[in-house]
Amino acid sequence: MMNRNRHAFHRMLQMLAVVVGLGVGMAPVGHAAERKKAAAKVQPTKAASASKTAIRKAEPKVRPVAAAKSSRTGVATKRGAVAKVAYAPPPRPSYGQIAGLHGAQDPLDLKSSVALVVDQETHEVLLSKNDHAVLPIASLTKLMTGLLISEARLPMEEMITITQDDVDTEKGSRSRLNVGTTLTRGEMLHLALMSSENRAAHALGRTYPGGLAAFVSLMNAKARMLGMADTRYVEPTGLSSNNQSSARDLALLVDTAYRDSRLRELSTSPSYTVDVGARTLQYNNTNRLVHSSAWDIGLQKTGYISEAGQCLVMQAKVAGRKLIMVFLDSAGKFSRIGDAERVRRWVESAPAVSPLGKPVAHQGRPEGQTPLQVSAATGLGSLGVADLMSKGH
Repeated sequence: MMNRNRHAFHRMLQMLAVVVGLGVGMAPVGHAAERKKAAAKVQPTKAASASKTAIRKAEPKVRPVAAAKSSRTGVATKRGAVAKVAYAPPPRPSYGQIAGLHGAQDPLDLKSSVALVVDQETHEVLLSKNDHAVLPIASLTKLMTGLLISEARLPMEEMITITQDDVDTEKGSRSRLNVGTTLTRGEMLHLALMSSENRAAHALGRTYPGGLAAFVSLMNAKARMLGMADTRYVEPTGLSSNNQSSARDLALLVDTAYRDSRLRELSTSPSYTVDVGARTLQYNNTNRLVHSSAWDIGLQKTGYISEAGQCLVMQAKVAGRKLIMVFLDSAGKFSRIGDAERVRRWVESAPAVSPLGKPVAHQGRPEGQTPLQVSAATGLGSLGVADLMSKGH
């Protein structure tokens, strides 16, 4: 009896061992085939693996961006992080765009919202478009800066050093004239007029006898003397949008500046090099038309800030006529040049007829006045941006 009980007890222990073995992965050898069958059910087939691989290849890959900056937030994403789409805000509209000046039509389909073309000798107005509107003039300002420096008869070989005061804090523009750079006044004037060098122009005003404040006052006094009633200057570079004028006023300035041989030479120079320590810097003219054989340009100046748009003034001989051209608030990078080309082709094809299809009557002028001074005296008056905006634009 005891033997049978002992035998039954051992069989219970064996069964318990089997049950425990299955729970910890120690099943008897006899169950190996069943385990293989069970494992086969959960393993993917080769066909399924290939299908998944094909899907992965077809899916677009998103690569992490190492230093993608959002122009709106200014925060760079780190490598491995999900890259945010960089957002570039649209350029700020110019004052002319805000005022609705680009809606004005003209026979030549000019891209500039303001234009004026005048025969320098006969005072014939060949083309006029919003010529009384008062707008920011950007680096056209430097034409007045250059005129005053040249007329002051200051020593052109005197050395001028760029200081921290000449660094642009208005727009943050760049310059190759580092703080501490020393050039002659003549070299500074050349760079300001030809390549629109902002630090050079500011240094010219800063080192003027009496200082920068006296120079800016003189700029405004000169404008009044020339009859530029719509013009205001607050600094000598044009970086400030508070430097403003009208096309009629700028035609007066171009007419006066053209009579200065130094300004004619420097503003139309195709290129210029200066030695800065151990380096030689080459500067090029900001107006590519000075390189063109189709143009005979006597004086020119370009300008751009977002508030002013692309600007250009020139004195040029076209079809035997000395013309003064003013283009303000042109929307595209090359559109001011395109507008000048449109005017040149039109004058060459019909030099004696205005775009309106009729000859422009010659206006007489009092003795002693230049042709364009009559324009200031008999002009249509001024209309500023604030006036335009108050009219519903």
